[in-house]
Amino acid sequence: MPETHGRRRAALRGLLTGAGVEALLVTDLLNIRYLTGFTGSNAALLLHAGGDEKTLFCTDGRYTTQSAAEVPDLETVVDRASAAALVARAAKDGKTYGQLGFESQHVSVEQYETLSEQVPLKRTPGLVERLREVKDEAEIEALRQACAAADRALDDLVAAGGLRPGRTELEIARDLENRMLGHGSSAPSFASIIAAGAHSAIPHHQPTHAELKRGDFVKLDFGATVDGYHSDMTRTFVLGEPADWQRDVYDLVHAAQAAGVAAVVPGAEVSDVDAAARDLIKEAGHGEHFAHGLGHGVGLQIHEAPSFAATGVGTLAAGMAVTVEPGVYLAGRGGVRIEDTLVVRAGEPELLTLSTKNLVVV
Repeated sequence: MPETHGRRRAALRGLLTGAGVEALLVTDLLNIRYLTGFTGSNAALLLHAGGDEKTLFCTDGRYTTQSAAEVPDLETVVDRASAAALVARAAKDGKTYGQLGFESQHVSVEQYETLSEQVPLKRTPGLVERLREVKDEAEIEALRQACAAADRALDDLVAAGGLRPGRTELEIARDLENRMLGHGSSAPSFASIIAAGAHSAIPHHQPTHAELKRGDFVKLDFGATVDGYHSDMTRTFVLGEPADWQRDVYDLVHAAQAAGVAAVVPGAEVSDVDAAARDLIKEAGHGEHFAHGLGHGVGLQIHEAPSFAATGVGTLAAGMAVTVEPGVYLAGRGGVRIEDTLVVRAGEPELLTLSTKNLVVV
């Protein structure tokens, strides 16, 4: 997608003047992938405000063939020390590159000191991440496919009787992840959370050899990866007929999640989106049992900006991909979380995770 990556680099150039630099040294590999399409493990990019003809890409000899295919539209420098090689080029041609910015949130102090011996560097954190908050349609399609892979895997798991007493959390995690691979995922988005019984009250429980039992809540938080983009979904099931308290907790979280999703509109303050769901849970007397943020951005990373939290700052814009995931966790008893990945759109958001959110008894 050279045209897509070219448009992203052009948009980044629009931020350089405001940052007070004429060129930007990009060293974070995800940011390099976003701007060039390169998927290798060693690279740097020197993006010039003047255009692609002055922009340099660098990787090492292992990736000569790969980079020619993935980055056909930029001059390529071959050097193992990619960042240092590009800074050396900038130092050699100081009139062309002028003040050089760098991703200070991704560069170690030692690397900064080494690079700045060649040319003065200015801290310019978060410029690419700011662009990445709003997804283009190519990114949204990758997210859509990742969410579809997760949905299909969950459907298969349930249809095959994969959630049944006697199976362990670890068995289900492996089963679900293998099914996602079968539906086009290149890898799980993160280590799947499978939490049964009292473990479901632990927000980020790591699967164990604990066996599922009749009467358990079973919480599954998982995702697929397609073209580097991550999906994120949580569904909570009940093994056998639910108790009254389980229905009450589930119905509360279901209502809170719907309120949070409805609040995801362009221009909304992220703290207000959090409050839309959190206030319902507080009013029901469970405020202390919802101890994490309502959601987060998702894309090339499983956790990106923006962040839905009571202390969150910022507003939503059309094209952002986010999660909405309220939960209520009763220690020693069980918990419920319901989570979707969705895209901010004018009007109402586009849900990408489509598995049912009604209480499913298995």
